[in-house]
Amino acid sequence: MIALDCGDDFATWRDQARQLLGHGIDPATVTWGQARMDDLLAVPTPLPAGPGPFRARVPAALLAQLEQAGRYRGEQRWNLLYEVLWRVAHGDRTAMLAGDRLGSEMQRRIRQVGREAHHLHAFVRFVPLPEALAEQLQLDLVAYHEPAHDILDSACGHFADRLGRQRWLIATPLDGVRFDGQHLDYRRQCPEQWRQWARNAEDPGAELWLAYYRHTFNPARLNPGALRQHLPGRFWRHLPEGPLIPELVGQARHGKQRDGQALEVGRQRGKRIAAGSHSTNPNELNL
Repeated sequence: MIALDCGDDFATWRDQARQLLGHGIDPATVTWGQARMDDLLAVPTPLPAGPGPFRARVPAALLAQLEQAGRYRGEQRWNLLYEVLWRVAHGDRTAMLAGDRLGSEMQRRIRQVGREAHHLHAFVRFVPLPEALAEQLQLDLVAYHEPAHDILDSACGHFADRLGRQRWLIATPLDGVRFDGQHLDYRRQCPEQWRQWARNAEDPGAELWLAYYRHTFNPARLNPGALRQHLPGRFWRHLPEGPLIPELVGQARHGKQRDGQALEVGRQRGKRIAAGSHSTNPNELNL
């Protein structure tokens, strides 16, 4: 067996896979990263040195798919990619298709990665820094996010396009990215200082936002299944309104959903309209 570690970096894996492919190393005899050898009698073998005699040509579309699927965190993360590459390099392009066992799994991973990029764009909450601190750190906005897959470096350009010259930072448990108004600085290992800035920032507008969210929440239209589908619970703790959601959902299930309004709204004084009132204007209809 050849046991390899690419550091969860696609460029490193690609170089290793190219070398393995050149020497005709079968996928069944290679393992990456978190995978372990099942055969207790197997002896670890080093990666062959130098390029091998086999020269494979693969479609450019396959490399793009492999890179995208390589962002997926899960079992057999890199082994599956090498199996697909091996089959395509030896003339079996069905391994790229959703109708194939390997191709189906690769396409599923690509979809999951794309969905996680959408979650990054939708659920990152930037916190504006006070003017003095912003000048000290050379940052205007900071955010902390916990993506399920390695999508930060490929998806963070979205914010550079939309926030103009504002300086911002996104930190995650693994990596981080900083934008100085002109250039992106991506780090595969997020500096601990960046994490501290992002996790400890206090949002000056949080109370106003929570008051708005609480009073515009409509319990009559609550659909818990759809809520969790489009706003997974793992993101709640990093959203300002996250702690409110279980409370509002619980209140809706215990009565508020019947009258469609929050208690605070129901206590407000308003104009009473008689039940039998009707308009004498022929152009108006009774509601």
